Amino acid sequence: MRHPRDIEIVPDGAPLMRTDPETGLSAAEAAARLARFGPNALDETHRSLLARVAGYFWGPIPWLIELAAILSLVLADWADFAVILGMLVVNAGVGFVEENKADSAIALLKESLAPTARVKRDGRWQEVEAAALVPGDIVRLAIGNIVPADLRLTRGAYLSANESALTGESLPVDKKPGDTAYSGSVVKLGEMEGEVTATGMRSFFGRTAALVQGAERKSHFQQAVMRIGNFLILSALALVTLILVVSVLRQNPVWEAVQFALILTVAAIPVALPTVLSVTMAVGAERLARMKAIVSRLVSIEEMAGVDVLCSDKTGTLTQNRLTVETPRPLSGQSADDLLLAAVLACNPDEPDAIDAAVMKAAEGVEARKSFSLDTFTPFDPVSKRTEAVVSRNGERWCVSKGAPQVILDLAGLDGAVRQGVEAEVDQLAEQGFRTIGAARMVGGRGWEFLGLIPIFDPPRADAADTIATARSMGLTVKMITGDHEAIARQIAGQLGLGRNMQPAGELLDGESAVVAERVRAADGFARVLPEHKFRIVEALQSGGSIVAMTGDGVNDAPALKEADAGIAVSGATDAARAAADLVLTGEGLSTITEAITEARRIFERMTSYATFRIAETIRVLLFMTVTILAYNFYPVTAIMIVLLAVLNDLPMMTIAYDNVAASEHPVRWDMRQVITLASVLGIMGVVETFLLFWYVDSVAGLPREAIQTVIFLKLLVSGHMTLYVTRNRGWFWSRPWPSLKLFGATEATQVAGTLIAVYGLFVTPIGWTVAALVWAYCLAWLPIEAAIAQATRRVLAPAAGNTPGGGGDRTQARDQKPGQAVSMSSSGLSSSSSASTVSVAPTISSDVK
Repeated sequence: MRHPRDIEIVPDGAPLMRTDPETGLSAAEAAARLARFGPNALDETHRSLLARVAGYFWGPIPWLIELAAILSLVLADWADFAVILGMLVVNAGVGFVEENKADSAIALLKESLAPTARVKRDGRWQEVEAAALVPGDIVRLAIGNIVPADLRLTRGAYLSANESALTGESLPVDKKPGDTAYSGSVVKLGEMEGEVTATGMRSFFGRTAALVQGAERKSHFQQAVMRIGNFLILSALALVTLILVVSVLRQNPVWEAVQFALILTVAAIPVALPTVLSVTMAVGAERLARMKAIVSRLVSIEEMAGVDVLCSDKTGTLTQNRLTVETPRPLSGQSADDLLLAAVLACNPDEPDAIDAAVMKAAEGVEARKSFSLDTFTPFDPVSKRTEAVVSRNGERWCVSKGAPQVILDLAGLDGAVRQGVEAEVDQLAEQGFRTIGAARMVGGRGWEFLGLIPIFDPPRADAADTIATARSMGLTVKMITGDHEAIARQIAGQLGLGRNMQPAGELLDGESAVVAERVRAADGFARVLPEHKFRIVEALQSGGSIVAMTGDGVNDAPALKEADAGIAVSGATDAARAAADLVLTGEGLSTITEAITEARRIFERMTSYATFRIAETIRVLLFMTVTILAYNFYPVTAIMIVLLAVLNDLPMMTIAYDNVAASEHPVRWDMRQVITLASVLGIMGVVETFLLFWYVDSVAGLPREAIQTVIFLKLLVSGHMTLYVTRNRGWFWSRPWPSLKLFGATEATQVAGTLIAVYGLFVTPIGWTVAALVWAYCLAWLPIEAAIAQATRRVLAPAAGNTPGGGGDRTQARDQKPGQAVSMSSSGLSSSSSASTVSVAPTISSDVK
């Protein structure tokens, strides 16, 4: 019978015999396993170019635009057809750029894998392609190697692997036989052999790639555009159908009615809506680029405006990713300079690691170090857990050492009450989040002398605390995410003004979805976090209705960056993280994030303004046309006037991207009930004022019907553009911020163009300057009334929308409850367990470093 230890359960659940480390797999067995498990490579899903291109022209919004193009083609309106087709191509182009995001992220992840590996097969070591590795292969790892697959280490004294790109751990992780070396990590010290346990997409690295591939987000922007489009097209079809039915019942000329209905439908379809909103975001992206924030996914700008939870990676984002020595703790009878002198002499001056660099920086003021010369240096290794150097000065030889406090205490032979006091201080520093090293010296032959402790930590960025305070004032909840232990997380959180309820991610995410979501929302931060943890944290927050921003810089962050509503790759991020992110910061620090969110909220205001205006105008034209046709059996404007209105309304709207707007103080999101309600009120009001004008010029003034059509055309154009001044500002239309020069100039230019068309009769019956001036006066008289009604409508809608611009009721509720602060701030006791990729706890925290 096979012993359980001789069997390995591989990821697909099938048992495999353990490989003989002396011979490795045979070539035949390796080929069989390669056929069974597949190559050690990341899976990629590719669609043909034709399928990808066809996909850009399929969906609700493309259908609406295509319908408009077909109707223009039926009417032989070639100019309109060309414009609409151009808009369709532009929207497809934007989609093409966005679709390449996941492919780019996977490609960059793939490049991080080892190209070759040293493998034992048929009893001899040989070099093979990393893609040919299979579970059970015996692999040798040496300094500088990229681990080609997940390995269970079997032979060798020690190994130190840099897993920062995978787990976020700020220091290399020590490995021993029985531990796992993860694919994608880099060997820094030592040499060991290991048996492959997982390859390809089943490996730790592969699961990270799978999370990136599987992360699919539904843009709130795309949903809003689709809902606006559906509302407008359904409204248009309903009213056009009513007009056709009435025309048939009245025995009006059928072709004339059909032609007019088609023109009216084309005008009602929001052909320019996606384009105007995309241009608005593109212009905003240029402004963000000047702030050192590169937007890689346009629709993420709208998502950023609604972000109410910011999940920030700790190492390298909130902190400097540069170890720093805190106040040295010399043993009684010793001085801080003596302690630092011994520690700096025990550093490698030629190739200092992170701890050496921190000690050397702290000891810059110790002048005595310059008088010593280095004779021999023994580097740190995970077995001895210390460095040692022999130095000399004026013929006197010293031995100095630094490393894990317990090891240095043993070296110095310190025991009794003094040792207990030192160990107690190590524990206390560990609970405060500090790593500690001890230092000792031996002068002549007098024996080793323990000098004291040196606390080390990764300090926060200079602007991190202010940025977090700013983010909170903007209505954001900030949660810290780190691969370090929760004690370290609490120490940093205290310096940054964050809550200290830091929870280990593994325990927090274990349970039912609803319970997990509540725990995640209540926590101020998460420690000992792995890539799948980050992904699930984002999912849990999103399930509660939050719009989540995630910052990160490593491969380990790529899945969560892709899943988050706004993934933010910070300065110095890996290529994989940048490819998965929506926003890439090129400047250091977090302050750019709050600036980007503020700018995103301005962009959102511009989009909301245009959407409200466009819906109001469609309602105004369609409903007025319907009412007039039903009441008077008369078309109040001609088909060419409808086309002119559509062109003159939409062309200047491109400049709304440059408008001056105030940024909301709180997260914002699309509240279609509020947008459509306000637009409907303004639209119906426009119908009332236009119908009153029609009644006056028809029944009182007695103008000819052809002249009446021109009057109505001019009125719809002038009052429509004035409606934009009402929708663009949440205060009165004359209050700041005033319209930008570009928007004002384009709007007034089209109004003047429309006035000249009406006065001189280009494509329409001329009405002269006197009548045109009276129409302008009529529109100006209604402008303050329209603004007052808009203000009243907003006040009525505000309580239900959470008093946030653009809606955001759900988000506001989450913000006001401040779930991250609703729990007790008392810290939980430190767990004694730890994974291979996390820093150990209590006194062991210090024993894992030099």
